[in-house]
Amino acid sequence: MEHHVYFWLNEGFKGEAARREFEEGMEALLRIGTVGGGMWGHPAATPERPVTDKSWDYALSLKFATVSDHDAYQDDPAHHEFVGRFKERWAKVRVMDVE
Repeated sequence: MEHHVYFWLNEGFKGEAARREFEEGMEALLRIGTVGGGMWGHPAATPERPVTDKSWDYALSLKFATVSDHDAYQDDPAHHEFVGRFKERWAKVRVMDVE
């Protein structure tokens, strides 16, 4: 399965240092044991179309072999640390899981 998370950052957390910290936090999530692969990034420089949404600041895409692996990731201390450390920095977050 795949776990896709989109983050809209608060204006006060869009500076270079704050972005670097957030990116390091996402890198730590990629190292959680049940994560089978993944990446994070910014909106791609694709042509504008009526169906695309580039309003978000960061996306995190993670792959898991099973839903159970995903569930273990959700309960991993590193995931809880990421949420606790950064939840005040995002104005909005959306999760879309695919199976």
